[in-house]
Amino acid sequence: MFSSFFIAGFECTTGFNRHGQWIDQIAATRHDVQIDEDYRLLRKAGIRAAREGVRWRLVQKRFYYDFTTVDIVLKAARRHNIQLSYDLFHFGYPEGLNLFSSDFIGRFVDYCGTVALHITRHSDGPYCFTLINEPSYFAWAAGEMGLFAPHVKGRGSELKIRLIEAAIRASQAILDVCPEARFLTVDPICRVVAPDDSPEEVRAAENFNNEVVFQSWDMLAGRVRPELGGSPELLDIVGVNYYWTNQWVLNRPETPLEEDDPRYCSLGRLICSVAERYPGNEIIITETSHVGARRSGWLNRVADEAELLLNSNIPLRGICIYPILGMPEWHEPDVWTRMGLWDLIRMDGCLERVCCRPMLAALRNAQRRLEIGRS
Repeated sequence: MFSSFFIAGFECTTGFNRHGQWIDQIAATRHDVQIDEDYRLLRKAGIRAAREGVRWRLVQKRFYYDFTTVDIVLKAARRHNIQLSYDLFHFGYPEGLNLFSSDFIGRFVDYCGTVALHITRHSDGPYCFTLINEPSYFAWAAGEMGLFAPHVKGRGSELKIRLIEAAIRASQAILDVCPEARFLTVDPICRVVAPDDSPEEVRAAENFNNEVVFQSWDMLAGRVRPELGGSPELLDIVGVNYYWTNQWVLNRPETPLEEDDPRYCSLGRLICSVAERYPGNEIIITETSHVGARRSGWLNRVADEAELLLNSNIPLRGICIYPILGMPEWHEPDVWTRMGLWDLIRMDGCLERVCCRPMLAALRNAQRRLEIGRS
């Protein structure tokens, strides 16, 4: 599906954080100006595919479209022969737009169709798009907890439905201009455990694990709320995001389960549950990584799980290391997290990319095991 089994994810979150500060992770990591260096590093590491972000706020102006930032990526990818998948809405949207207004879906549909047309005219395929990154997480963070704009609470379910309706309609707009387009439908795979054996708590945990986690994908596939227009074809490639924070005790998301907790469920089992729910759909681990000294061990374990899945004929088509570069925290922009294959160290006006050697060694080992038979 992609030019390499391992994919690089360049963190492209934009938006107003919980403090009302505008954040732009592409600019913060200087990926926009150091993209040639970043792509050279990918090729050297044996990675030939990447998830990149199209920043909606920078592209769709009031009366026109500005593709300057998109063209920088397209040209660099051509120079370095990097295959791309494009995120079109990664939390940030144009200032003044109300996600609950009647204007939102129309503007989003026009934006997606116009961007797809530009990309197809100025680059070679294959073409792959993520319409809305993590609609479940974004609906919770922005519509339930007020962590991102529009900073509202108690409207998470409503926002999730609107996001999926927008994605469904935008998918058709993209297919109208690019019939061969593929859709990478990215959402977290999470799991909770009941804090005790009370029937109420057990039922709540089971409902979350068996229904809530899958709601966005189910709506896209037309299984839930078919009036939105979803269909199995629009679900397409199921993108699974998974971090060490993705399992917790019900109502205690701030305290992740440790991997040695007997209640912990392996990544392989979670992906098997996705494959069983959506038979015939290909799957990609679209985001995974750990921080600091835990990075190499985490990648080794993810590779172990991936090898077992592939040996069991689960249609796992790739693993995206996300983020591939260290980055500032969303809500604390002065705090930098060492979370990628390269740490970012400020030096002489640039952010120098410093390789995490243990993680690179883990990647090399995983590539030897999982890239066999791939060109």
